[in-house]
Amino acid sequence: MILRHLLLPEILELLRAGRLNELRDFLIHQPGPEIAELLTTLADHDRVLLFRLLPRHLADEVFSLLEPLFQNRLLEEMAQEEIHQVLTGLPPDDRTALFEELPARVTQRLLGLLSEHDRKRALTLLSYPDGSVGRLMTDRYVQARPEWSVAQALEHLRKTGIDSETMTMIYITDRRGRLTHELLLHRLLLADPAARVADLLEGHVVFLQSLQDQEEAIHLFQKYDLYALPVVDSDGILLGIVTVDDILDVAEEEATEDFHKLATVQPLHVSLKNATLGLLFRKRIGWLLGLVAFNLFTGMGIKLFDTTIAKMAVLVALLPLLIDSGGNAGAQTATLVVRAIATGEIRRGDWWPLFLKEVGVSLSIGLAMAAAAFILGWLLGTLQVASIVALSMVPIVVVGSLTGILLPMLLNRFHLDPATASVPLITSVADIFGVLIYFSIATAVLHT
Repeated sequence: MILRHLLLPEILELLRAGRLNELRDFLIHQPGPEIAELLTTLADHDRVLLFRLLPRHLADEVFSLLEPLFQNRLLEEMAQEEIHQVLTGLPPDDRTALFEELPARVTQRLLGLLSEHDRKRALTLLSYPDGSVGRLMTDRYVQARPEWSVAQALEHLRKTGIDSETMTMIYITDRRGRLTHELLLHRLLLADPAARVADLLEGHVVFLQSLQDQEEAIHLFQKYDLYALPVVDSDGILLGIVTVDDILDVAEEEATEDFHKLATVQPLHVSLKNATLGLLFRKRIGWLLGLVAFNLFTGMGIKLFDTTIAKMAVLVALLPLLIDSGGNAGAQTATLVVRAIATGEIRRGDWWPLFLKEVGVSLSIGLAMAAAAFILGWLLGTLQVASIVALSMVPIVVVGSLTGILLPMLLNRFHLDPATASVPLITSVADIFGVLIYFSIATAVLHT
């Protein structure tokens, strides 16, 4: 944050004055994340000029930290050889993430700038389904064979480990390339050089499947608290590894998408400050128009009880209190359930006990709110009005809460995203039931 907020004027002054060597010497000693954040605040021309000042290793790191929007803008302004250097310096998983976000024609052009080896590697990763672990993996890891001596393994490590994304873990494979074990580096370093690698192996290995969903990978990383996990195919052949930094990015994207969906906003895939007016309009208008049509049922429900309303108009004044209570109770429940499903806290076997628990909780909440509503109804109307409001509050809160738990569970049961059970949708459903319950009870009480 220092570069962006405190030193931006000085950096711009150095750029304008052409004191580029001085600026380069300063940037070399700055953290990559700070430089990446700084680049997002600059105009396109200044951004490219500053990026060109970075040494190769720092430029590779900074580029991988930028959002796809700014990566694309840099590529548009850079010469072909510069683009080649940037793409070559990116880890395979970061390069795949970039290609996923770019238009197909741009991706095709950039693939043509890669060497044959890098192009085949990029196309292999892109061939995995969107959202699968295969899209995240990198082949920058170190492996060893169990029949090797410790001295042989260390020598192999020195030759091949320089480009590895992690040196913490060594992956052990058999002659066919199948993953059999993993070995912590410090055990290898402390072992007798004449000992065999096989003598150091113990326990089981935790791994990911290349076609496995990325959300499942998040849960495994959380469960085992590892920096990296190996990725294998259906035959157990070691294909690559996934590191925790990539998983953290996925976890952030998934959480952001869930929040957007709960608010009936289609996922933006860009930061809010960089989203255009047109993009925000397109992402929000669809659900809102749908909810307008859906809420017509609420109006139709009110229309059914014209006679009851005419007999006691004060009932309408208390209607928002009741339907808002049901909607708010449903929104609370839905938020808790969607988040619990997303984190793996609850599974299908937990649904029935959780549903029964929610019945008890919603009844308790409904009774407490009914007591408050009774007092308010008495102050605004009569004892009869207060009774109607109190009697209505309990079933309205219960129905709203159960809607909030049932919709996410049903969506999850049919392998749909439970976050689609958005708060506005649940509120709209609760409104319809609230109107019907309230005026049905009012009609029954007033006609007795």
